[in-house]
Amino acid sequence: MLSDLIIYHPEVTSFEELLVVVAMAAKDGARFLNYDVKPDYRDTPRRWELQVENAFMLGPRYIGETP
Repeated sequence: MLSDLIIYHPEVTSFEELLVVVAMAAKDGARFLNYDVKPDYRDTPRRWELQVENAFMLGPRYIGETP
């Protein structure tokens, strides 16, 4: 759940930082991600779901690592 990632990472203060957390979750083996809440950051874009999905699908490649 996206809300779990937000709750477990209170140090995240921007949408861009959240995308890194999402990519790390995928890298660590998460297989699914449910969008149960809209991220409440000032820089959250209108079509945020697509960006979260891309970060999740890319996983380690999103943060510049090779899988």
